[in-house]
Amino acid sequence: MATVLVDGENVRRSLWPNLSHERLAELARLWGDAHGHDVVVVWETDESADDEIAREVVEWDPPVWVVTSDRELRRRVEPYAERIVGGGSFARELQRR
Repeated sequence: MATVLVDGENVRRSLWPNLSHERLAELARLWGDAHGHDVVVVWETDESADDEIAREVVEWDPPVWVVTSDRELRRRVEPYAERIVGGGSFARELQRR
């Protein structure tokens, strides 16, 4: 079982029409349940989602996956994430369910 940190806005906006916050959270939860992963959708707050994901990727016990298409975030988490998944690929996978 992996912890999957999802860059919420990045994934949500990777499809047209964009997924709503609620729909992305619901689909991600269902995907996590079906695949046995703990999915955490990270949204912008007082801290940017990128900064939160970069911080959390080292705080969770491995394995940790990160879902984003953001090149800078990918670079930041690459040394720590077991797997990095593109936001668009993940969104399309969620919609196939």
